[in-house]
Amino acid sequence: MESIELLSPLVDIIFKAIFANPKNTDILSAFIKSVLNIDDTDFDSLEITDTNLKAEEKDDKVGILDVKVYTKSGKIIDVEVQVAPSSELRERIVFYTSKMITEQIGKGEDYEKIKKVISIVILDFELIKENDQYHNIFRLHDKDTQTTFTDILEIHTLELMKLPQLSDNTDLSYWLQFFKAKRKEEFTMLAERSPMLQKAYEELETLSQDKLTREVYELKLKAKRDEISRLKYAEQKGRAEGKVEGKAEGKAEGKAEGKAELIRNMLTRNIPISGITMMTGLSESEIQELQ
Repeated sequence: MESIELLSPLVDIIFKAIFANPKNTDILSAFIKSVLNIDDTDFDSLEITDTNLKAEEKDDKVGILDVKVYTKSGKIIDVEVQVAPSSELRERIVFYTSKMITEQIGKGEDYEKIKKVISIVILDFELIKENDQYHNIFRLHDKDTQTTFTDILEIHTLELMKLPQLSDNTDLSYWLQFFKAKRKEEFTMLAERSPMLQKAYEELETLSQDKLTREVYELKLKAKRDEISRLKYAEQKGRAEGKVEGKAEGKAEGKAEGKAELIRNMLTRNIPISGITMMTGLSESEIQELQ
């Protein structure tokens, strides 16, 4: 295979192509097992499902998760990657996790139907400044009496920046090094650690060789850079005019323009709408509106 620059598994389309692919449930299972203390038998059959969170009312906020799976016992696990800090990220994680609870039952249904939900968030920046652990686990818990109110909700944060230079030789640390790696030599060394890391590396190599995937990857990065530039401009303009709303409006407009530009670029390259839907999480009607 020709030597090429490997794409980053932290970019959402690459992350989803590896971990949200139904043929790679063994890779996804190996990663989740490294994070959670759950019986292995619960991973005998993982069901990767629709990542769109339901809106109960017309004006409700909705969200799109990176990877959403059901375990054998019915636990719901969301795995997300976040590469840029956000002042509202903690609230958004709680919202998405709570949404996975509320969407489980309809009006008049028994609360006993609710299954445990777990959010796993891989972060390429420091979010939890209160400690230096790279893996934090949050539950509904009384810190004084050490009493757990319920285990129905659980949030795991995995911060790549906090990984120690000297590995602790856990499966989780090797997986996080995989996400953090940039050079081919780093990936090949990690691939020697386990069959599933080897398979994930082979999937990454295949994706990196694919011309269409590389084009979409570059378009995503360009749209992200453009969005960051627009946000900076809007923020500077808002400060100059002394208007807080300038920043908020610029942020919303920047995101919309960036997404529309990305879709148009994909369409001009004759990427099928079905492919755009998979890569962006938008519906066909939303894509058609952006043409």
